[in-house]
Amino acid sequence: MEGGFILCFAAMMLFMAPGVKATAHLSFATNISQVNITRAGCGNTKVCVETPMKCDPAGNATCLFGSAVASAPVAPNGANVTVQLRGNSTGYIALGLTANETKGTTMLFICGQNSSDNGNFFFRTMQLNNTNQMLMATETQVKEIRGVVSGSLIQCEFIVLNVNASSTRNTQDTSFKILLGSGSVTGDVIGPFSITLTSDLLDLANPSGTSTVAPTTAGAGSLLHSYALLLLLGVVALSFTHRA
Repeated sequence: MEGGFILCFAAMMLFMAPGVKATAHLSFATNISQVNITRAGCGNTKVCVETPMKCDPAGNATCLFGSAVASAPVAPNGANVTVQLRGNSTGYIALGLTANETKGTTMLFICGQNSSDNGNFFFRTMQLNNTNQMLMATETQVKEIRGVVSGSLIQCEFIVLNVNASSTRNTQDTSFKILLGSGSVTGDVIGPFSITLTSDLLDLANPSGTSTVAPTTAGAGSLLHSYALLLLLGVVALSFTHRA
């Protein structure tokens, strides 16, 4: 089943925490037939992150892909960030923006399909606590939301208004770490966010000066464990040599 929507005007999204039925105040929506997300412009006109590395969202069925580009920030309002997101899930996929993934919070943008609503596309904004990974209610201004669902494939585009990575309104900062991941949807309840990828700090207003290759969380952990194992084996080998 395939379905899609475009929200034509700015929307203030208000959603409840997990386990509570979500509500939203949205602008008028009309059906659309297609959202085409490709790698065109990566590293030139938009910052791209993906897993597997350098996968093609237009041709790879397993590609979880996100892109973002920020307009020039204007004090004290911040910048507008145009986002594209593509991936496979029977629940939802999501993209997060955060200044530090180990503390504070992440702005989380969810594109999903609701099985209890004929698999129709939906869009929600939430806040992720970076310390305990809990999802919380939030209000975020988003406009021009476009989304389409085809089977398990979810694609969406939207613009986030007045974004600033700095906690000081007079200081404008468009550098964020991007999180990609997915989760389940049960009725109107959003399940926990499972992080698949965490990028380096990326300047969303400078795509041409920012690397489009970002490490996955799992990959970074595996690499660390490999180094630790090699170090341990080296210590054991030296111990045996000394005894001999």
